[in-house]
Amino acid sequence: MGTIVAGVDFGTLNVRVSIFDSDKGRLGAGVAEYPLHRKKGDPDHATQSHDDHMQALMAATRRALSDAKVDGKKIAAIALDTTGSSVVPVGENLVPLDEYYLWCDHRSWREAAEITRKAHEYGLQAIEWCGGAYSSEWGFSKLLHWLRHNPEKRDRLVSAFEHCDLVAAVLCGIKDPAQAPRSVCAMGHKWLWNESLGGLPPEEFLVKVDPLFKGVREKLQGRYQTSDQIAGHLSPECAEQLGLSAGIPIPVGAFDAHWDAVGAGVALGDLVNVIGTSTCIIGVSARPELIPGVCGVVPGSVHPEYTGVEAGLSAVGDMFEAIARRAGTNAGQLAGELDKFRAGETGLLRLTWDNGDRTVLVNPELGGVTLGWNLAHTAEDELFAAIEGTAFHTRIILDRMEKHGALINRLINGGGIPKRNETLNQVYANVLNKPILVPQGDVTSLGSAIFAFLAAGAFKTIEEAQKKLCPPHRVFQPEIGSIKVYNELYALYRKLYFGFGCKGSEPVAVGDVLPELRRIAHQVRNSQ
Repeated sequence: MGTIVAGVDFGTLNVRVSIFDSDKGRLGAGVAEYPLHRKKGDPDHATQSHDDHMQALMAATRRALSDAKVDGKKIAAIALDTTGSSVVPVGENLVPLDEYYLWCDHRSWREAAEITRKAHEYGLQAIEWCGGAYSSEWGFSKLLHWLRHNPEKRDRLVSAFEHCDLVAAVLCGIKDPAQAPRSVCAMGHKWLWNESLGGLPPEEFLVKVDPLFKGVREKLQGRYQTSDQIAGHLSPECAEQLGLSAGIPIPVGAFDAHWDAVGAGVALGDLVNVIGTSTCIIGVSARPELIPGVCGVVPGSVHPEYTGVEAGLSAVGDMFEAIARRAGTNAGQLAGELDKFRAGETGLLRLTWDNGDRTVLVNPELGGVTLGWNLAHTAEDELFAAIEGTAFHTRIILDRMEKHGALINRLINGGGIPKRNETLNQVYANVLNKPILVPQGDVTSLGSAIFAFLAAGAFKTIEEAQKKLCPPHRVFQPEIGSIKVYNELYALYRKLYFGFGCKGSEPVAVGDVLPELRRIAHQVRNSQ
């Protein structure tokens, strides 16, 4: 038996712990759920409890050890990824002052707009490295919203943390923010941190955004490191709770999508669509290149030796579930008959902004739009159109990347949904006119495990670990007949995307859209 490690993946609704052997691969896994706190009448509100996260981690770890039939004392390292930006303000000894502002909490959209405006007025270079616009899904906007709405707690604020950094600090027994790990992945993509520009934005800029930011830059001190570095070692107290040995190494954490890309086999020139409740599009490049509207270009964020590129969609799986819920079912059941659908046959065109736009418009104020309805349309029609819409949106993003010099050799559909939905993979291949690769095995938590193996010294490089542990890919090839239809629909989608999505855009003639949708649908239905 080789080296054994634990890889942890904190998702939006649960945490999964997987036990891996460096020779045999995955040995077992355990899952524990935690509640997502929403508020009726406020769709932007989404929070979670740090205590709920930690209790779930303890439960999932013990379940994983039992499932793998492994003694916890044999675990050589543990690595953890989380959602992000999921931000929590903390007081003395890193004790949370409130719940996490989860990544999908969009209450800070006004704060994000203010940060964007002030950044351009100030000439802040860092704003260009996150696509030219700041988001309500990112750290500073969430923290500012908290500061404005919790005046009674402000004096107790010692720091604020991304979930991946706080959980690592807690497990290591770190109580001083100056000694805490700060993930280059998290801080680079979501907090305007840029090593070449001096780290975080200057205090002068932050105070211009709002005087409440006075002193915050200093409070965000810590050890800014890539994930090949060690955050610390498991404390005796946490080791007992997890059923592991004290003193095992814990690498600096990262976001789930970035490590999912590593587990899916990402290499130079690849883009990985990590498709779950939302989609994160992750790539690695040999050199940093600015890409307008893309939400992060950060050296070392995915692979320590390369530049990580991040983009994405704010709603995918959760939008599919919302469509199914309105029809009184679930997305899995509703998708059961979609393999019979052909490109464009529904006559619907769906702009998938149900949770706003993450890339390339970076606009949380947008809402979903579906055009072409008639009295015969069904929930299945809407779901298929939504799948097509997410593929069109992904093509918008890829077009922007390629226009600005990004090399895209392979497209990999990772995350949970592509494993269960072949129709989605084929639609993506047809819309993007590129082969879509889907890992044949389960890669959830594999990225975390790879970094745990590096921390334990079982592998010398990410590539060595990927070659040993990543499963082969199943390939979905574009279908010639569908490519032509989707090129026609994409032209309509692109016009509407920028016409409806951009404030102050030039008037766009849309009188052809509905007739074209009807014509294309009729043509597809009557073709052989």
